Amino acid sequence: MKIIIFCGGLGTRMKEDTEFKPKPLVKVGGVPILWHIMKIYQHYGFNEFILPLGYKGEMIKEYFVNNPHDFTVHLVDTGLESLTGERIHRVKHLIGEDEFMVTYGDGVADIDIRKLAEFHREQGTLGTITGAHPYSKYGLIVSDEKSKLVTGFAQKPRLHDFVNGGFMVFHKNAFDYFDHGTMEDAFPKLVAEKQLSVYEHKGFWKAMDTHREMEELNELWNTTRPWAVWEKSGQEGYI
Repeated sequence: MKIIIFCGGLGTRMKEDTEFKPKPLVKVGGVPILWHIMKIYQHYGFNEFILPLGYKGEMIKEYFVNNPHDFTVHLVDTGLESLTGERIHRVKHLIGEDEFMVTYGDGVADIDIRKLAEFHREQGTLGTITGAHPYSKYGLIVSDEKSKLVTGFAQKPRLHDFVNGGFMVFHKNAFDYFDHGTMEDAFPKLVAEKQLSVYEHKGFWKAMDTHREMEELNELWNTTRPWAVWEKSGQEGYI
């Protein structure tokens, strides 16, 4: 099963980091975050990637030319201003199989990709998205409901609700729902026909939308490396 990783966006919320490079090449632990994402998939036996390129796409091409890698990578120019739905359509000819995966070029997780794929097949829907628990960007006030006195603060706690954490699986018939807008425009149509499932991932997940989040990922890499499933002793891999 091939994996589409979106690599064409402008990364405007990280302009201090993306003015001179595309966001997937922003480094975490000395290597691009794109490398980390690919390693997660590779650990579970998924090794062929399709990268729809846009903003500074030539830099991503140069990265793979100049750095040895053991992934199969298809690099496709999909336009500077194309939205994600159009980018998917522009790489459709490379899919081939009945199923394919999609994720964003800025998020990592300790997700079991093999279990995600198995869940998708069991559900029998055209699409499956991964629900992940985000962390609050703010410290939250903890108070006594009766007295209204502040009893403490929760510093950027993990929230109970799920967000779309990427790491998605689709059947090729889902192409009928994608247009030239964003990929997410297809979701309400899939929901209306009961064709979208959610795989609940309750482990680690974090996206890199800001410079501060890039710093936080680097801090985590230098300590616990929670998404480095390929390094975990005793954790089953498939390669």
